[in-house]
Amino acid sequence: MSDSDRLEPAVAEAAPLFNTLPLDPKLLRAVVESGYTAMTPIQAKAIPIVLAGRDVMGAAQTGTGKTAAFTLPLLQKMLRHENASMSPARHPVRALVLAPTRELADQVADNVKKYAKHSQLRSLVVFGGIDMKPQTLALKAGVEVLIATPGRLLDHIEAKNAVLNQVEYVVLDEADRMLDIGFLPDLQRILSYLPRQRQTLLFSATFSPEIKRLANSYLQEPVLVEVARPNAAATNVEQRFYSVADEDKRAVIKQLLRTRELSQALIFVNSKIGAARLARSFEHDGYRTQALHGDKSQDERLKALAAFKAGEVDLMVATDVAARGLDIADLPAVFNFDVPFHAEDYVHRIGRTGRAGASGLAVTLVARDDLRLVGEIEKLLKRKIEIEPFELEDNRPRRFARRDDARRDDDFARREPDVRAGASYERPRRAAAPSDPIFDKPYEPAAAGTAEAPVWEAAAKAPAAVPVPGLSPNIRVKKKVGSLLGG
Repeated sequence: MSDSDRLEPAVAEAAPLFNTLPLDPKLLRAVVESGYTAMTPIQAKAIPIVLAGRDVMGAAQTGTGKTAAFTLPLLQKMLRHENASMSPARHPVRALVLAPTRELADQVADNVKKYAKHSQLRSLVVFGGIDMKPQTLALKAGVEVLIATPGRLLDHIEAKNAVLNQVEYVVLDEADRMLDIGFLPDLQRILSYLPRQRQTLLFSATFSPEIKRLANSYLQEPVLVEVARPNAAATNVEQRFYSVADEDKRAVIKQLLRTRELSQALIFVNSKIGAARLARSFEHDGYRTQALHGDKSQDERLKALAAFKAGEVDLMVATDVAARGLDIADLPAVFNFDVPFHAEDYVHRIGRTGRAGASGLAVTLVARDDLRLVGEIEKLLKRKIEIEPFELEDNRPRRFARRDDARRDDDFARREPDVRAGASYERPRRAAAPSDPIFDKPYEPAAAGTAEAPVWEAAAKAPAAVPVPGLSPNIRVKKKVGSLLGG
């Protein structure tokens, strides 16, 4: 069972146990084999309601086990359809789970496989970034539980690979994120292919007014299940906000990694190119670093996540594609290199650490231009955020300050060590420029009659040309002009 879906250990005395629910022994066995027997609050409240057939709007802070809250009761209700037949017609899609990102879809699929491993129910995950052919073959072989991202599911629907006319249960996981990244038209198209008589579940860590309007359109008398106030950040995460100049952010992270003795950290930025550049910078500093963003192929993203989870990578620099669905056991710290544009994303970013009761550190680096975004986070959290100054260790290499002179004197460069040692030093004077008596002499006007008249004045006083006998006075005689080379 993954960290995002962790169940409270059996030592929690007040937590209700799974064996108190009307679940099939196959499912209970899978849960026990994962090492957990007690339910989290969202599971304890949502599972009985889902088993009763009601539509549900579930809100809980990230890392509290929302996936199990809808997966276990849906599997329980579908066990009546399980069979060992090889015919695809005996395995139609009966449950559809929609997730906003590839990582979250893959994570949900892993949980479904764990819970259904002792049953005959088939499951499949489809998302973009990889070849459609293997997904097409699996769909045509028949699956009961289909986990998908909206874009790739529409591709399969248009190719007639996925038939959804027998869907009985629909789950919209992290629905607010799907709206943020523009999936609302895709959601509406997908839901139009489904039967009207179905059970719809909507789970999310945040509930905005847009999400409530979506629920009113597609859910029938839903039951609202909340175990934390809306948009609440994890209470076991130490949240720090530091006032830092943009050029010092990387140095601040390096100092905190060293002073806090952090073995791993997830660093969030707002742009793909910023993630790639920052990852290269940390790699040059000697850290094992990977970048995770939307321009990476699915294979590259999965390999990077696997290396990070295995401890082979020290720093993961990611965009908000990893803010939800990224599941890393005991991640000690999260850094917001950039303050998120949307305040809701702050809750999801810091939710990657401090999961399932563990402690964590969330550091946000605030530049001068980020104060408005911090104000939005304050409104969301409904509390005042204290932005602390951060004192950097003064061991960074400094550049020489510019001098007033255009160049450094050679004598000063030679004697600079003595100056640093405290010896007195008198700056040498520059040598005077050589003088020229002709140019230094003041202007004296020439005496009258001694200077030759200017050329133009001489030309003006030149006598008129003498007319040539026998020629018309209107014809002017050509003037003699000296050739260029004399003549």
